[in-house]
This record gives sequence, C-alpha cells and structure tokens, in this order.
Amino acid sequence: MSTAFTAQIQRTGNRKHRIAVIDGPNMSNLGARSKKVYGRIGSLDELKAYVADYGRQLGVEVENFSSNHIGDILEFIHESASRVDGYIINPAGATTIGEGIRHALEDSGRPVLEVHFANIAASAGAARGLGGGSIQSSFTHTATGVCMGMRQYSYIAALTALVFGLDDKEFLGTAED
Repeated sequence: MSTAFTAQIQRTGNRKHRIAVIDGPNMSNLGARSKKVYGRIGSLDELKAYVADYGRQLGVEVENFSSNHIGDILEFIHESASRVDGYIINPAGATTIGEGIRHALEDSGRPVLEVHFANIAASAGAARGLGGGSIQSSFTHTATGVCMGMRQYSYIAALTALVFGLDDKEFLGTAED
C-alpha cells in the first residue's frame, strides 16, 4: 500500500502535537480479515506506518500502541497521559466490553477520537458493515468524536480532525469557559 500523500492541508497552528494511536484486540490480525470490510491493507504494521507517515506530513508525532490485552492498553494510557495531547483509539475486540479502557481515556483529560474500519452501526450486509450486524460501542458516548466505516481512512480523518481541534483553542474549550 502506498503511503504517499498529495493533499495539501493548512493547519492554523504550528505546535508539534503528540497523538497516541491505540489499536485493540484483533487488530493484530489485520490483513487476514474480511477484505470487504477491512480492505487491502496487509498488516497492523502497515497501518501504523501509514498513519505515522500521514502524521509527519501533518506536522505531528504519532505514537502507535497495540495490544490484544486490555490490561496492557490500560497501562499504556496511564503512563502516556502526561506526554500526549490526544488519543485515537480503535477499540476493536474491546468495543463493547472496554469500560476500563474508556474510563482511563476519560480520566486522562485528553480528547479521544474513536475509529473503526467498519461502520459498526450499519445493519448486517450493509456496505462496510460488520457481518453480524451493528454493535453498540462503550466508547462513543464519551468520545470527542467518531470516524468509522472508511477503513484505514477513518484514521486519517480522525488524525486530521484531532489536530485541527487541538490547534483551535476554542474547539475544546479555554480557561475562560
């Protein structure tokens, strides 16, 4: 998969934000999953490189973390909260059971964007929907935003939106609010 980006994006800020991208359980199997839903991306490492490359083009640092173990994800959030400006998470296999992860993200005080390759709200058989039909995420109700159904492009959209939000001092609130 090519990671060349040709779009010109003009940020309003110039701070080099650090964004943590977390991939949860089952994302390590990317490349072997349904091509209809997950597309042609060959592996989780390929996805990480794709997102990190786009982050460099956007002028931000992307810190990738992935695990099939909820406890490892919790530890990462706890130890990274003081050094990152925001999180992008694909909870994947923890989407419906990840309350501990959701609490840790909420407690971090950082903006959180939830991403999914599939449109998890779509009915069974819908384009980019899950084979078994829609599921309800434990994360959505406290996430700053959600990008889903756009395969790997969900990450690109989330990263762009998060960086623009961080650059806009009024978007996430100010000390005067």
